Amino acid sequence: MPKTPYQLDLPEKRTTSVVFSSPHSGREYGWAFLRNTVLDERAIRSSEDAFVDYLFEDAPDFGAPLLSALTPRAYLDLNRGAEELDPAVVEGVRKMAHNPRIASGLGVIPRVVANGRAIYRGKISLEAARGRIDHHWRPYHDALQRLLDESLAEFGEAILIDCHSMPREAMDALAKSGVPRAEVVLGDRFGAAAHGEIVDHVEAAFSAVGLKVARNAPFAGAYITQHYGRPSRRQHVVQVEIDRSLYMNEAMIRPNGNFQNFRAMMRRVVDDITRAGKRRVSLAAE
Repeated sequence: MPKTPYQLDLPEKRTTSVVFSSPHSGREYGWAFLRNTVLDERAIRSSEDAFVDYLFEDAPDFGAPLLSALTPRAYLDLNRGAEELDPAVVEGVRKMAHNPRIASGLGVIPRVVANGRAIYRGKISLEAARGRIDHHWRPYHDALQRLLDESLAEFGEAILIDCHSMPREAMDALAKSGVPRAEVVLGDRFGAAAHGEIVDHVEAAFSAVGLKVARNAPFAGAYITQHYGRPSRRQHVVQVEIDRSLYMNEAMIRPNGNFQNFRAMMRRVVDDITRAGKRRVSLAAE
């Protein structure tokens, strides 16, 4: 596995309160892990937010840091709480009160990847699970909290954009019910994780480049949104889910012919989002 669980790209000078984070884009699969899984090298990547870090990689050009996972989601899910251990995949773990993420096999040590495909033949030890948390989960979240604390100290506010992707089929049920198919879903825990003005600005940034945006359905935000979103403390989180089919071949897990065009579009979106942090800081200073 990677020696460090993340890559941190910093601007020459931070000029906005916005921080970008991509917790599911890790793609450094160690051979020891691959030997212990029943899945092939393509299937194990099926729940990865492939290339999302590339979509947001221009953030430092606009004065914002980008924190990107190197640890893959199938090995450890950075968008889960450290205590969300699944007794069906980790030995010696007591069954918790019902947790829908754990029940579906998507705890902090995932039991399955996309479409419910099992990762392991049996269980891993509790010691191994704790090792993954200590060496991958904690360093990532320590770095994330440090970036937010720095924004709060320097700008009086922190805005976290939690960057993800979604399979095109995720929107099929809503589309069949007559609701227009969204290409981007913003999650703010139904207003609990971010000030409405900030979410409006993020939505406008995506809409301005022609993308169809929905809010909180079917993705309202998971652990990172819930844990770090504290509007009363001027710490806001907006989860962003982008339709993978817009920029990649989902079956082959590789960029499609529209990737470079879409990345250029995302550069405009990132620029616009960072302006929200700059503008709010400017207004607060007046």
